[in-house]
Amino acid sequence: MTFSSLLFPALLCLGLASAHPVPESPKWLTYSGEKGPGKGKHIVLITADQEYRSEQSMPMMAKVLSKHHGFDTTVLFGVNEKGEVDPTMPVYPKKGKEAEFKSHNIPGLEHLAKADALIIITRLLTLPMEQQKLIVSYLDSGKPIIALRTANHGFRGNLPYEIDGKRINFGRDLLGGAFMGHHGRWHADSTRGTIVEALKNHPIATGVTDIWGPSDVYRTYKEGTGLPKDCTALVWGQPLMGRNYEDKPNTKKEPLPVAWFKNWTTTTGKNARVFHTTMGSGKDLESAGLRRLVINATYWGLKMEKQITPDRSVEIVGEYKPLASGFNYEKLGVVPKLPATYK
Repeated sequence: MTFSSLLFPALLCLGLASAHPVPESPKWLTYSGEKGPGKGKHIVLITADQEYRSEQSMPMMAKVLSKHHGFDTTVLFGVNEKGEVDPTMPVYPKKGKEAEFKSHNIPGLEHLAKADALIIITRLLTLPMEQQKLIVSYLDSGKPIIALRTANHGFRGNLPYEIDGKRINFGRDLLGGAFMGHHGRWHADSTRGTIVEALKNHPIATGVTDIWGPSDVYRTYKEGTGLPKDCTALVWGQPLMGRNYEDKPNTKKEPLPVAWFKNWTTTTGKNARVFHTTMGSGKDLESAGLRRLVINATYWGLKMEKQITPDRSVEIVGEYKPLASGFNYEKLGVVPKLPATYK
């Protein structure tokens, strides 16, 4: 027996055997995994949207994944020139003031190279080319991609990603659908999610019994068509007549897919597992069913299906009071804050 073999159990007991792969920094958040199937795996969560309070929901999800499932997690934020998490940054330049428009900025994207999985919610970002390339490097790595809500229109224009001479659109091509409009009443409807009956035994659906959220259903394909052939619908979303759990279905609106999965073939022929849900606002993720769906999808993406159980906790760690969705920042109380505020 070697000295190292004697030392390792002692270090494990002290929690020193495997350090978090990302150093602590005021620019991002890190959470070290506790006990769980994800021990030794690292998940990066990217939050940079302006409407759906992902700056609150992604730290919450990171804590759930580390506390209850054992994953090391890192949350990367879109920030302003002061280094503050700033959902109020515009996504389009004002007419006549194009020269004043400021690019977005996500510090820490180099840590995607150390990620085993990515959970992303961005919206209409204009990023520096070096940051775009870091994202593309991950997208072409063959590692899993879990995308929420506005990620399907997460970038203003295409990323510098080509396969066989074709420029890849992150939403339409990689995720399997991009935002084409609100299927119902924007900020007035809510969504009841139902697992496709034929897929109720799929690993991602394990233990998922109830999905509801106060955001509306997105349309991602033209009427009379459907999801691309390489996508498998897992959850159908029925618009409701209001933003309360008990509201009745809007029978004038057909249900549309709000969660699906697919494979993505990279430039080198690797196959990445991809999961996308058009739900995922801060308020949506108060739903334990939706949290479990996203967490199960992360296990599935990592090819850890056999370690999904219906009873592993998805309970929120600490306090979670997400602000309402929307762009009326002053009324909603949305102001720029340093990343540490969301710890």
